[in-house]
Amino acid sequence: MDFDFANFNGFDWNTGNLDHIKKHNVGAKECEECFLHKPLIITQDKTHSQKEERFRVYGHTDKNRLLAMVFTVRNNKIRVISARNQSNKEKKEFKMVGGDLA
Repeated sequence: MDFDFANFNGFDWNTGNLDHIKKHNVGAKECEECFLHKPLIITQDKTHSQKEERFRVYGHTDKNRLLAMVFTVRNNKIRVISARNQSNKEKKEFKMVGGDLA
Protein backbone atom coordinates (compact mmCIF):
# COMPACT_ATOMS: atom_id res chain seq x y z
CA MET A 1 0.00 0.00 0.00
CA ASP A 2 1.41 3.38 -0.98
CA PHE A 3 0.98 6.49 1.12
CA ASP A 4 1.83 10.02 0.07
CA PHE A 5 3.41 11.20 3.30
CA ALA A 6 3.70 14.73 1.89
CA ASN A 7 -0.02 15.11 2.67
CA PHE A 8 0.47 14.42 6.38
CA ASN A 9 1.11 17.12 8.94
CA GLY A 10 3.30 15.28 11.44
CA PHE A 11 2.33 12.94 14.24
CA ASP A 12 -0.43 12.97 16.84
CA TRP A 13 0.99 12.11 20.27
CA ASN A 14 -0.66 12.30 23.68
CA THR A 15 -0.23 10.52 27.01
CA GLY A 16 -2.53 7.69 25.89
CA ASN A 17 -0.54 6.46 22.92
CA LEU A 18 2.83 7.42 24.45
CA ASP A 19 2.08 5.35 27.56
CA HIS A 20 0.93 2.44 25.40
CA ILE A 21 4.10 2.24 23.30
CA LYS A 22 6.26 2.79 26.39
CA LYS A 23 4.94 -0.55 27.74
CA HIS A 24 6.86 -2.17 24.87
CA ASN A 25 9.97 -0.02 25.46
CA VAL A 26 9.38 1.95 22.27
CA GLY A 27 9.72 5.73 22.03
CA ALA A 28 7.89 8.22 19.83
CA LYS A 29 11.13 9.15 18.04
CA GLU A 30 11.68 5.50 17.05
CA CYS A 31 8.16 5.27 15.62
CA GLU A 32 8.65 8.43 13.61
CA GLU A 33 12.02 7.19 12.29
CA CYS A 34 10.35 4.09 10.82
CA PHE A 35 8.26 6.24 8.50
CA LEU A 36 11.43 7.82 7.08
CA HIS A 37 13.16 4.58 6.02
CA LYS A 38 12.60 2.07 3.27
CA PRO A 39 11.45 -0.57 3.05
CA LEU A 40 8.24 0.31 4.81
CA ILE A 41 5.49 -2.29 4.64
CA ILE A 42 2.00 -0.87 5.15
CA THR A 43 -1.17 -2.98 5.07
CA GLN A 44 -4.73 -2.24 6.05
CA ASP A 45 -5.76 -3.64 9.45
CA LYS A 46 -9.34 -4.62 8.60
CA THR A 47 -9.80 -6.59 11.84
CA HIS A 48 -9.40 -3.49 14.02
CA SER A 49 -10.84 -0.90 11.61
CA GLN A 50 -14.35 -0.82 13.09
CA LYS A 51 -14.57 2.88 14.03
CA GLU A 52 -11.73 4.27 11.93
CA GLU A 53 -9.38 2.97 9.25
CA ARG A 54 -6.26 1.42 10.77
CA PHE A 55 -3.04 0.25 9.21
CA ARG A 56 -0.20 -2.07 10.15
CA VAL A 57 3.32 -0.98 9.38
CA TYR A 58 6.66 -2.79 9.55
CA GLY A 59 9.75 -0.64 9.48
CA HIS A 60 13.09 0.07 11.08
CA THR A 61 14.60 2.83 13.19
CA ASP A 62 17.85 4.74 12.67
CA LYS A 63 19.53 2.05 14.81
CA ASN A 64 17.93 -0.72 12.70
CA ARG A 65 15.48 -1.79 15.40
CA LEU A 66 12.65 -3.61 13.63
CA LEU A 67 9.24 -2.37 14.73
CA ALA A 68 5.66 -3.42 14.06
CA MET A 69 3.11 -0.66 14.54
CA VAL A 70 -0.57 0.05 14.13
CA PHE A 71 -1.59 3.57 13.17
CA THR A 72 -4.50 5.63 11.95
CA VAL A 73 -4.76 9.06 10.37
CA ARG A 74 -6.56 11.84 12.23
CA ASN A 75 -6.70 15.42 10.99
CA ASN A 76 -3.89 14.71 8.48
CA LYS A 77 -1.62 13.45 11.27
CA ILE A 78 -0.26 9.95 11.80
CA ARG A 79 -1.47 8.61 15.14
CA VAL A 80 0.48 5.56 16.26
CA ILE A 81 -1.80 3.32 18.30
CA SER A 82 0.67 0.60 19.21
CA ALA A 83 4.31 -0.26 18.57
CA ARG A 84 6.49 -3.23 19.48
CA ASN A 85 9.39 -5.30 18.21
CA GLN A 86 8.62 -7.35 15.11
CA SER A 87 7.91 -11.04 15.70
CA ASN A 88 10.09 -13.65 13.98
CA LYS A 89 7.36 -14.15 11.35
CA GLU A 90 7.19 -10.39 10.70
CA LYS A 91 10.99 -10.19 10.44
CA LYS A 92 10.93 -12.87 7.73
CA GLU A 93 8.28 -10.97 5.79
CA PHE A 94 10.23 -7.72 6.19
CA LYS A 95 13.43 -9.40 4.98
CA MET A 96 11.62 -10.74 1.89
CA VAL A 97 10.89 -7.19 0.70
CA GLY A 98 14.41 -5.93 1.20
CA GLY A 99 14.53 -5.28 4.91
CA ASP A 100 17.75 -7.23 5.48
CA LEU A 101 19.62 -4.83 7.74
CA ALA A 102 22.34 -7.16 8.98
